[in-house]
Amino acid sequence: MYVPRANAMADADVRRFLDAHPSGHLVTVGPDGRPDATLLPVLVDDAPDAPAGLRLVGHLARFNEQCARIAAGSPGLVVVTGADAYVSPGWYASKREHGRVVPTWNYSEVHLSGAVTVHDDPDWVLDVVTRLTQRHESARPQPWAVTDAPAAYVRGQLRAILGVELVVEKVEGKAKLSQNRSDADREGVVAGLRDEPGRLAHAVADDMAEEAARAHEG
Repeated sequence: MYVPRANAMADADVRRFLDAHPSGHLVTVGPDGRPDATLLPVLVDDAPDAPAGLRLVGHLARFNEQCARIAAGSPGLVVVTGADAYVSPGWYASKREHGRVVPTWNYSEVHLSGAVTVHDDPDWVLDVVTRLTQRHESARPQPWAVTDAPAAYVRGQLRAILGVELVVEKVEGKAKLSQNRSDADREGVVAGLRDEPGRLAHAVADDMAEEAARAHEG
């Protein structure tokens, strides 16, 4: 991923981003050179023995063709995306000053790359499913737990999925949020995005405001 210095996420920002975006596209390449991709819920664990100190786990449908096309230890990429939105040059204060402005696109994204392994161990997969469930249910007034379902039923459901693990070798975080523009231009973009009808535009405005606040604190 192309990451200009102004758009590079710090390590703490990457972890904050991954905590806020619990799914990603797993991209792998089969033996014929054809790429495969699947969106899946993921957990990112600390892994001191991994090159980048992280391990990503999730699960795929057993009959997903991508599973059979992943050779153990082959390279893979998980793309975790945030909100994105079009930025109109009409929002820049500098447009009124000199007119030398063009449209762009603001977004945030993290790429995690490394060796991928598919796991066909029911206990391994059960652990991942249990932890994923806890992550998404724990804040609910009446959280559902895997143990709420009959054990035999759960075991039957587990036969339909396989675990997937990516030992992270490289982390790339990019937050393209108009950091290369003046304060006045950024304020204009935030205001313009907040006037847009879509929720993604509003989310990018929030991301820009949070990034600016962190930059001023630093």
